[in-house]
Amino acid sequence: MAKTTLDKDLKKVTRLQTATGELSRSVALPGLAVLFLVAVTLFATQVVAEGPLAVYAIAGALVAGYLALNIGANDVANNMGPAVGGKALPMAWALVIAAVCEAAGAILAGGEVVSTVSKGIITPPPDMGAVDFILVMTAALFAAAVWINLATVVGAPVSTTHSIVGAVLGAGAAAAGFGVVAWPTLGAIALSWVISPVMGGVVAAALLALIKAAILFREDRIAAARFWVPLLIGLMCGVFTLYMASKGLSRVWSPSAGVVWTLALGLFAAGWALARPWVLRRSALMENRRKEVSRLFVLPLILAAGLLSFAHGANDVANAVGPLAAIVSAAQTGSSAPGSVVLPLWVLAIGAVGISLGLALFGPRLIRTVGEKITKMDAMRAYCVAQAAAITVLVASTLGLPVSSTHIAIGGIFGVGLLREVLTNRGIRRRPNGGVMIDPALMTEGWDDPGQAEKREKRRLVRRRHAWGIAAAWVITVPAAGLLAAALHLALSLLTSGLNT
Repeated sequence: MAKTTLDKDLKKVTRLQTATGELSRSVALPGLAVLFLVAVTLFATQVVAEGPLAVYAIAGALVAGYLALNIGANDVANNMGPAVGGKALPMAWALVIAAVCEAAGAILAGGEVVSTVSKGIITPPPDMGAVDFILVMTAALFAAAVWINLATVVGAPVSTTHSIVGAVLGAGAAAAGFGVVAWPTLGAIALSWVISPVMGGVVAAALLALIKAAILFREDRIAAARFWVPLLIGLMCGVFTLYMASKGLSRVWSPSAGVVWTLALGLFAAGWALARPWVLRRSALMENRRKEVSRLFVLPLILAAGLLSFAHGANDVANAVGPLAAIVSAAQTGSSAPGSVVLPLWVLAIGAVGISLGLALFGPRLIRTVGEKITKMDAMRAYCVAQAAAITVLVASTLGLPVSSTHIAIGGIFGVGLLREVLTNRGIRRRPNGGVMIDPALMTEGWDDPGQAEKREKRRLVRRRHAWGIAAAWVITVPAAGLLAAALHLALSLLTSGLNT
């Protein structure tokens, strides 16, 4: 009896410690976020030029910091989810690598798509005042941040790009009607939303099919891996170099096309040359098994995830600071339609630091959702998803399209999952009465007993319910953010009118 009582007391102490730890985290994490927003506000008061509209720019910086935190909490999960789900990285290291690469991408290459978000979605009418335009962009920032925050709380990986574009559209239409909407630009963005998941899924499935055909379906998997894995690493280095040399460093360096391609080919060769001896050493004592070969993709997966985080920082920092750049320009020029949107480094810094901090504080939950809840991942499959997503995001960023990294990554995950499902269920045909039968030509050594084959069912390797939930979130995000932004614009307009009177 004494032992039973002691065990109960120990369990109570354990539960108390767990509850105390969870309470501490629930208080500390929002507290750190609040400190960041206070720091952003104080920093903005020091760098924003004085003037009658300076207070609007400072308020815009505060809201942009809040949005950047939520982008990091929700959207960056798509970058590191495959690496964590594939057991290539522990959560702590995934957060560190993502934070560094996100910040680097935002600072070095974040200017390419900012102009699209800041002034390409709506065209202010000539008679719109600077204050009215600032209220539109502030309402859009705040609405997108609130919507993404709500989605993060319920664990839904929504598109932050959808959120900000829908919010800018809603606030602009509420202020001046639907005539201010730049429909050609919006149509191009909408088209990219459709193309992105399809391209991500197709590229990821194609990469996995190549790996299966070239390595896994070979009799000597180790020998095949020694040839193909260095090539895949070299390809990744070449793609990354191509983007960096042509667009990523365009703010500080603009080489010719010949130099760009020369560098890309050189880094492809260097990546292959460095990876080849590494693969030879790692594979020396490996058994000729699929699980062993998959371990060779851990390092390429980590590199691909870092590349994807850099690309995400370059592309999605526009969601946080694009409207802020427009607010600052309008506040400085006193015009709702400045000739060009100035992009100060401090504006990019707010987005970069906010995204990284939001990821570190609130990102782990959605990282697990993306990496573990849709389909089973290993290092090989996760590499295909990360590499496909990186290629797609880099191409989109080069074209200046604010595509959804959520769509791309989720499309890649479903692509590899559905390919595995098709290959696993190959040769299984449904009987009219609901049973299944196996094509004898496709039976392996495991199907010696025909009766056993009759019992085999088609396997579902992708959780369809997550597909429907994610698709619903994608559909509702644009109108929800738009309606919320319209309501916030009305509230801000009334508040401003009241203060002026």
